[in-house]
Amino acid sequence: MGTPRHFRCTVLLILLLIGSSLQLSVSATEDDSCRSSYDAIFSFGDSFADTGNKPIAFAMNSVPVTVMRPPYGTTFFGHPTGRTTDGRVILDLVADGLGLPFVPPSLAPNASFRHGANFAVAGATTLAAEFYHSRDIPGGGGKFPINTSLNMQLEWFESLKPSLCSNANECKEFFGRSLFFVGEFGVNDYHLSLKKLTLQQIRSLIVPSVITTISTVIERLIVEHGAKTLVVPGVIPSGCSPPVLTFFADRADPADYDSRTGCLKEINELGKHHNSLLKDALRDLRTRHRHASIVYADFFRPIMEMVESPREFGFRNDILMVCCGGPERYNYNDSVACGDPDATPCENPSASLYFDGVHLTEVGYRHVADGWLSSIRSAASAAAAARDSMEGEENTSILGSTQ
Repeated sequence: MGTPRHFRCTVLLILLLIGSSLQLSVSATEDDSCRSSYDAIFSFGDSFADTGNKPIAFAMNSVPVTVMRPPYGTTFFGHPTGRTTDGRVILDLVADGLGLPFVPPSLAPNASFRHGANFAVAGATTLAAEFYHSRDIPGGGGKFPINTSLNMQLEWFESLKPSLCSNANECKEFFGRSLFFVGEFGVNDYHLSLKKLTLQQIRSLIVPSVITTISTVIERLIVEHGAKTLVVPGVIPSGCSPPVLTFFADRADPADYDSRTGCLKEINELGKHHNSLLKDALRDLRTRHRHASIVYADFFRPIMEMVESPREFGFRNDILMVCCGGPERYNYNDSVACGDPDATPCENPSASLYFDGVHLTEVGYRHVADGWLSSIRSAASAAAAARDSMEGEENTSILGSTQ
């Protein structure tokens, strides 16, 4: 029978502790199974995952951004990094929790992608920009400055692939030992669509297309590229997001708000609908690809926990107020972006859930990341147990054949 991985690591740890006093040369790092479960992280997504692609991509197209101005990045890094928060995003916290370095933005010059690459871009939609252009969404002739949709990010990954591995077998092994994040996707699609379409139109037209696109990309990563572990986040409760609340401030009826939280009920129902369909799609993918581990990462519930009980998480009571914004009801003003001279940053970001609008502070992301890490580690443990079981069966078969 194969020895369980967690038992091997425990024994090695004990020997390491004993060896520190007995001068034994035993190290847990000598056993590959005790290292991080993954060699690399590859991420696709929007601003919730972007670690610096937006300012690079937008500069290439001469589109100005404010994300490279203080107070972005100042809490953890001491300076702006291209992340749309005061410190680290969920992807940073997950990588750190898994013992891996921060995932570099794929557009960064001279970056090393030995431990993965991040293709996420702030503002990215699931569906291609042309989908919205052809339907005049968000209306008024508005156009996206660039197309950074999910399929475009997949193309970037496929273009980078030859520099990561030299042949099909090497690529399959490398990506099989990597962790893939597919999302968060959907929020930007819905927030744009809310400016022109009704909720029913979004549910019938946009949501199914978003879910199908996400599902198709996941399947391609598994079948064509050898991905074995994928984390797929659901969407946030947009009905609690200051930009959405500000947009509907003069249109919503008092009955449209949750009396406990101040969030817009129907908008949050849209998020629940997306997440329900996404989970159904992931169950279908697990059935078709039983060798792959597909983890649903809950983004909705942890944010609602913080909104419903702000004091329990160390937040101020007016939880829907943004830390860095302009003069409006939620300290959010669409014409005064965080980083602008007229923007007003808060003194203590850790007391706020929302940093500059829809984006959370690092403290808010930490609570979400803790839940995702728990799910990822459970998936890794289950995969390790399955491998141990297979090794045990193989060993039993070999012993039986020699008797």
